[in-house]
Amino acid sequence: MRTLPQPIGVPERRSADRFLWWLALSERRSLLWSGAATGAFMVCGVLISAALGAALDSGLVRGDMGALLTWSGVLSALVVAAVALVPVSHRADCFNWYASAYRTIQAVTEHSVRMGPTLTRRLPSGEVVAVGTEDIDRIGDFYEAAGQILSSLVAVAAVSALMLTSHATFGLVVLVAVPLIMTGMVPLLRLFSRRQEHQRDRQAELTTLATDLVAGLRVLRGVGGERTVDHRYRTASQRVRAAAMRVGWADAALNAVRELLPGLLLVGIVWYGARLALAGEITVGQLVAFYGYTGTLSAAVRHLIHALSLLVSARVAAGRVVRVLGLEHDHPDPEHPAREPAAPCDLHDPGSGVTIGAHGTTGVVCADPADATAIAERLGRYRDEEGADAVLVDTSTGRAVRLRDLPRARVRRRVLLASNDAHLFSGTLRDELSPGPGVSDERLAEVVRAAHADDVVRQSAAGLDALLTERGREYSGGQQQRLRLARALALDPEVLLLVEPASAVDAHSEAAIAAQLPVERAGRATGLVTTSPLLLDHTDRVQFVEEGRLVAEGAHRELLAASPRYAATVLRAVPTEGKT
Repeated sequence: MRTLPQPIGVPERRSADRFLWWLALSERRSLLWSGAATGAFMVCGVLISAALGAALDSGLVRGDMGALLTWSGVLSALVVAAVALVPVSHRADCFNWYASAYRTIQAVTEHSVRMGPTLTRRLPSGEVVAVGTEDIDRIGDFYEAAGQILSSLVAVAAVSALMLTSHATFGLVVLVAVPLIMTGMVPLLRLFSRRQEHQRDRQAELTTLATDLVAGLRVLRGVGGERTVDHRYRTASQRVRAAAMRVGWADAALNAVRELLPGLLLVGIVWYGARLALAGEITVGQLVAFYGYTGTLSAAVRHLIHALSLLVSARVAAGRVVRVLGLEHDHPDPEHPAREPAAPCDLHDPGSGVTIGAHGTTGVVCADPADATAIAERLGRYRDEEGADAVLVDTSTGRAVRLRDLPRARVRRRVLLASNDAHLFSGTLRDELSPGPGVSDERLAEVVRAAHADDVVRQSAAGLDALLTERGREYSGGQQQRLRLARALALDPEVLLLVEPASAVDAHSEAAIAAQLPVERAGRATGLVTTSPLLLDHTDRVQFVEEGRLVAEGAHRELLAASPRYAATVLRAVPTEGKT
């Protein structure tokens, strides 16, 4: 038994067909095993028919006890072999479903994580949700049945060979009829593909609308927009229903033809075989064998048509997956990365003149909140502006390297931007706060204490093993904020940028965080983008930004006395007229 998920490798993203081929190559051993097991099962069915026909043409009909025992043993062995192959084949089919579906969702999830905020700017959220809820099922269904393609071809080849050796016309009928049946399915498969793709687009739009509705429900109620959104959702839902009905009609027609054409082939072969038997061109045993062959043949043709219909659905789903995988990041990695500066480094924003020192805690106060957002995003490399890119400055050599000249992964390891729109994920508190395996409970206790989140952990008798729901909805806004701060501290980056890390907590908690934060981050660079007097009073220095540029710098209390505009920004007061 292999453990899932497995390392996925590099997914193919040039087209849906290439992606499906990449999945097939990734799981080729399991697919071949599934095809071989199912093919052996179907060959056993063919051999049972052949053995039964041979038994009838032997001395069995004349009451030969030896022949009866011999052929009974042969048939029993074939039946036992067929029965033994059923669980083997089913297990392989199930594994193919899980392997292909998990590999697909791993590829999409890993790429989504790498894309970060770029993903939601480039693609509606419903598209990504639909990949994880619908598309992986379609892809998994196809690979679950993919083994039937090989097994059906093996069965058709075996039946054709046996019929050709018994009667050339019968063999030629099979060799010609099966390709004709498959060709006749092409128009229906194309119609099914078009309708399913249309339905999939409408479903993604509805999922996006539902996601936006849930996220903004409180705002909608505040402005009285429930009726308008309800009407839009109903209209979109009806479009999805109509599209699904059209897909259902096409699918029903496909299923009907899937039963009709093999059935007509079966009737034709039986009729023609009976005429040959009456004419004495074939024996009674051969006729009985041909009846058995046609049953296996019709099942093989149905399996082929079923697999082709699943392939159509899988191609539509793979097209959506490839669309996600083909998205490029807003901030691509450089083709020729610069040599990374050694630690410790200052982090400097040329656009504003702000510098986060390599040692100590730097406060950044902006008169305009928009400037605070822009500076934080540039320092974290979530915004690239030509001529204003943030740089790491080696404190020992003075060498400066732009963040955009370093791989994003390296920037993320060295510089962490922790803002209040970060999410808490479902799972245990221990897993949520731990940056990786091997983090001791003592270390977690330290960061929890520094974030003044002890009461949050003690809230449950399970402590760090308490379960979080998605986004930590069981906790208040202030408790969530303290947990996010503890998680950021546990990562212990070289440069930590905190944007209003105590805006939702009470004054007592804010004062405790302000006192503990410099102690926890001693010797490393910490930037506090905030207007909180309690936090700023515990910084080593404060930089004041007005109209996007650094205009004052010094200790918090010095700036309060020397800069009325700084005091007005921090204390939410109106500056004295005539003073700057």
